[in-house]
Amino acid sequence: MKRILSKKIKVIAVVGPTASGKSAYGIELAKEVNGEIISADSRIVYKGFDIGAAKPTKDEMQGIPHYLIDIVEPTFDYSAGLYKKQATDIINDISSRGKIPIIVGGTGLYTDILLKGFDLPDITPDKELRKNLEKFSAEELYAKLKEIDLKGAESIDSNDKKKIIRALEIIHLTGKTLEQARGKSQSEYEIEWIGKNFERDALYRRINNRVDKMLEMGLIEETKGLLSKYGRAYNIINTIGYKEITAYLDGTLSLDESIELLKKNTRNYAKRQLTWFRKNPEIKWDVYPEKLKK
Repeated sequence: MKRILSKKIKVIAVVGPTASGKSAYGIELAKEVNGEIISADSRIVYKGFDIGAAKPTKDEMQGIPHYLIDIVEPTFDYSAGLYKKQATDIINDISSRGKIPIIVGGTGLYTDILLKGFDLPDITPDKELRKNLEKFSAEELYAKLKEIDLKGAESIDSNDKKKIIRALEIIHLTGKTLEQARGKSQSEYEIEWIGKNFERDALYRRINNRVDKMLEMGLIEETKGLLSKYGRAYNIINTIGYKEITAYLDGTLSLDESIELLKKNTRNYAKRQLTWFRKNPEIKWDVYPEKLKK
């Protein structure tokens, strides 16, 4: 008797850089295909990260269920491993109800670990190693990471000291690169990859306009509120949007300087996102910037 293979779950992934219209597109797509949305954004998991992380509002969601938004406090150390576990459970639930799971977001590590079959290393934190690494700046640590694992370094924000330290810890304890340590098995899903983007100049205008709108919506007041409620939590003062405004509130930058820095950092973040996603040949892009043609 032949073994009957279980059919893979159909999943749609909508990815791309910040300000590329992923959220709006995902909502319209969900309405068309009877889908529900699972966020793949490492910032909007945090409560209170509304304006600065461009979190979709209830009105913008248009009645489409969204998951993994507003689930933890900014003081919580949310991880890619926890994301994979929670998102996997949600995919199974959505599919069991006859709907299409749609993954929407720009955190490439989250989408790849969830959908491409990566196995995260189960490593106990080395407190002594972390304590020693904490003595160095993010710039120094990132230079070290690039020296020993350039490909792995490209997957991490050069200013995210916590993630850089974790990467160095994994490499040190396993003796493997990040890619080797993560491993890879066959994906559990039938995936349709959709890439949203604009030509570079248009994308940068959208980013700059989004920052201006954030200021109008009350980004400074939101940052003050977060700092007042949670103190100088790592996830606040190291997240684009809040860290620049925190520098303004600290008096180390003028308001104009903090706004320009925020725009610059967001543009650089978009570049890193595109660098990540362009490595996936399965993504069908609606706009191909020059970098994606190479």
